[in-house]
Order: sequence, then structure tokens, then C-alpha cells
Amino acid sequence: MSEILVHDHWVSTEHGKLFARRWTPKAGRASASVPIILLHDSLGCVALWRDFPEHLAAATGLEVIAYDRLGFGRSDHHYGALSPLHFIRDEAQGDFRALREALAVERFIVFGHSVGGGMAVACAAGTTSTCVGLITESAQVFAEDRTLHGIREAKRNFAEPGQLQRLEKYHGEKSTWVLHAWIDSWLAPTFTAWNLDADLRRVRCPVLILHGDDDEYGSTRHLRRIAELVAGPATQHILEGCGHVPHREQEGTVLARIQAWIATLDATS
Repeated sequence: MSEILVHDHWVSTEHGKLFARRWTPKAGRASASVPIILLHDSLGCVALWRDFPEHLAAATGLEVIAYDRLGFGRSDHHYGALSPLHFIRDEAQGDFRALREALAVERFIVFGHSVGGGMAVACAAGTTSTCVGLITESAQVFAEDRTLHGIREAKRNFAEPGQLQRLEKYHGEKSTWVLHAWIDSWLAPTFTAWNLDADLRRVRCPVLILHGDDDEYGSTRHLRRIAELVAGPATQHILEGCGHVPHREQEGTVLARIQAWIATLDATS
């Protein structure tokens, strides 16, 4: 594996500071000025990506940037409750933009896992001139019964003694807020009509769509919806025997798919 340089950053926003980390291959590609920006899932943070960002940087030769959304991980507390119908687009238009400005990122590839995949769609839709590629992994783009059932199950599980402590390792005293930000947003009555159809139709860059066939938080209907609606060329892969976290469950396959897809971006740029 090539040597990877790691740097931490604090990004000031209107509502607090964001923690960000970047992994830069020492022997980078000529196109290394186009980083891959990672957007984490509903209970995630930079630390929960584990070794994947380093491995992604090594496999692609591109810089990788991940950050904790406000209220998560090492970032500051969130200033209030999330708006169920708007929090996904709010991230794209707010802190994601602040991160790019602070780190002087112009052109980029955006990679989102789970709800981060939905946020990545919104980011790509709103930056058609600078987003050169979109990767979604286990993304949800509408309120599916399977997703809501999985969240109700998780709500019951987290009510068991000691379960919240699992989150405290990563989110500290913000853990209760993190849990409720996920559960309360997705199970809000108004959320059943939510979808990202309009955003998907505005995505014009190439798209790589990864989804496990055993994903407990969303069926492959999400993969098909993304592929059908985006305006840019879409490459889709259903990962057999894989659940909701392909980059952990089948990391080698995920890295290989991304590496091959990025090579097609080079060929068409």
C-alpha cells in the first residue's frame, strides 16, 4: 500500500465547528486535485469509516476527505432538531459547502453511505459544474417500508440497557441527540412522502450505485430508482450476500468497483 498522509482540520460554520480528516497519497495521481468526499450514515462519523478512507485513497490514488456532520463525532453540538423533510438538502446546501470552501475544494467526487448517499445525491444535484462523479452506497432515496421497519427495530434495540453506550464511544454526550436525529426524522408522519426524485433528475455527472441484496435498511428498488432518474450515465452493482455496510462487509469488492469506475471517468474526461 502506498504511503498515505493524514491531516485533521476544523471547519468553522455558522452554527459551530466541523471536524474533518483528509487522506492524501504521497505519490498521488495527476488528477489528485479532484478528491473523494465521504458522507457518513445516520449514526456514523469519521471514526466509524475505520480504515476504509485510507484504503480508498491507496486504491484510487486520489485524496479522500471525510467529516463529521454537525452534532456527530468530534464536531460541535447541533443547534436543534433536524427538519425531517429538509435535513438532507440542508446538509448539501450548508455544511458541505462550508467544508469545500474551507478546504479550497472545487471539483470533486462525492461518496455517500446510507442517508449520506441521499445527501450525496443532493450535493451532486446542486453542484453540476463542479461535481465530476457521484457514488452511492446503500443509499435511500425515498421512504420505503423496509427502511422504516428497520429503524423501528433499531429503536426497540436501542431501548435495551447498555445499547446507547455503543454510540457514546464515537459521539460522547451527543449520543442521545444522534439517535433521536435518526429515529425521529425518519419516523415522522410527514416523512412517508419524502423522496429525492427532483434531485436525482438534476444529477448530470457519472454515477456509481452500490447496493447489497441483503440490505436491511433498503431494497434494491433504491438502486433502480437512482439509475432510472439521473441524467448522467449510471453504473449499478448489486452485491450478493451483502447487507447495509458494503465498504465493511465486502471492502475488496467495493474498492475494485470504485477503482474500475474512476478509470472510466479518466477515459471520458
